[in-house]
Amino acid sequence: MSESPDEQRNTPGHLARDLTLYILARFVLIAVVAGILVLFDVPLLVALAVGTVVGLPLGLLTFRGLNARVTAGLAARNKHRARQRAKLRAELRGEDVPKEPEDDTSEQPTEDREQEK
Repeated sequence: MSESPDEQRNTPGHLARDLTLYILARFVLIAVVAGILVLFDVPLLVALAVGTVVGLPLGLLTFRGLNARVTAGLAARNKHRARQRAKLRAELRGEDVPKEPEDDTSEQPTEDREQEK
C-alpha cells in the first residue's frame, strides 16, 4: 500500500527526524548569533545569553515550515494516543470496542469549523 505524503511525514520515524532537525537548527542559530557577538569582543557568556534571547524567537520565524511539520506530527501522534487510550478504557469497562475506522472523513476541515463560529 502506498501512503500519501502527509501520512508518510507523520510516521514516528519522520517525527523524530523532524523534531531533531528543528532542535538542532535552533541551537545552530543560537550558536551563530553568539559567534557573531564574540567576533565583536562581547564576552562568551553574555554572547550566549543574548544569542538565546535573540535566537529562539528568530528560530520560530526562520524555521516556520519545520515547526509546522513537527507540530502536525505531534498532533497526529497525540490523536492516535487518545484513540488508543479511549479504546483501552472501553475495554476495561467491558464495552464492545468498535473497529477503528480506516478513514477519518467524519471530521470537518478546520476552515469549515472556523466559518461556523
